Amino acid sequence: MTATDRPVAILFADVSGSTTLYERLGDREALRTVESVLDILRRHVAAYRGRVVKTIGDEVMAAFPDADGAMQAASDMQTSVASLPAFGEVRLAIRVGFHFGAALEDKADFFGDAVNTAARMAALAKAGQIITTAATVAALSPLLRQGTREVAAIAVKGKQDTVPVCEVLWQPDAEVTMLAPNHVAAATEPVLLLTHGARTLILDATMHAVQIGRDASNTFAISDRMASRLHGRIERRGDKFYYVDLSTNGTYLTLQGDAETVLRRDQAMLRGSGTLAFGHPASDPGGDLLTFVVEDRPKR
Repeated sequence: MTATDRPVAILFADVSGSTTLYERLGDREALRTVESVLDILRRHVAAYRGRVVKTIGDEVMAAFPDADGAMQAASDMQTSVASLPAFGEVRLAIRVGFHFGAALEDKADFFGDAVNTAARMAALAKAGQIITTAATVAALSPLLRQGTREVAAIAVKGKQDTVPVCEVLWQPDAEVTMLAPNHVAAATEPVLLLTHGARTLILDATMHAVQIGRDASNTFAISDRMASRLHGRIERRGDKFYYVDLSTNGTYLTLQGDAETVLRRDQAMLRGSGTLAFGHPASDPGGDLLTFVVEDRPKR
């Protein structure tokens, strides 16, 4: 079957608080609890003619034929999870992001702009929040459109202009505080957004390190044969992020505006935005790249 390009609503829902849950309950019980939450998310996907594309750890990726279905499913997901009791004194929540746009469907998976933008929306969402784009809001039916508000405009990788971002107001009786233009939060913290393929992960105060390499047990599994099984590690130290190379062939680091440098059993601070290539330059064909962006976000 050949790949086809068509409009679709892509949704990512991520369980927040699972790390603490594993610490409190232990691996087996925590895994069972997280899976029960994922089952709730899957049911709401099916209720609105959606399809679960895949589950990655404690995150669900789903596709819907229209923006309305994605928004309704996201709202029901939040309502259901918010009503759950605490598990071992840990209250779980979810972060949801979705976007309606063109995506490439191939072998039951989706790729392209809609996927990348939806993943970026999910990465921006806080626990208990649903984030989407203004373009997706424009594709909603008039009644559902009233349940959103525009909150900011952000830069999205691969897009020349900033993207207006909206929040879905899934709690009808919640007090809404509108953001003024150029609003700056009183208390912010630096976070590191890491993107590998269609997956985006946020390294913030709740996660201190990620591992990268060819072995499937790493946080980011790299398919490139030039990569070592454990190629490197990204660490949060205070309010700074560092890449530590542990490989045989080295890591090629490019910071925006700077020339590519090679790290061999060395480390460097990550700033601004850039790319990491594993075992050979980023310009080599077929390379498996990890992109990063350092940005300030309101503290939770």
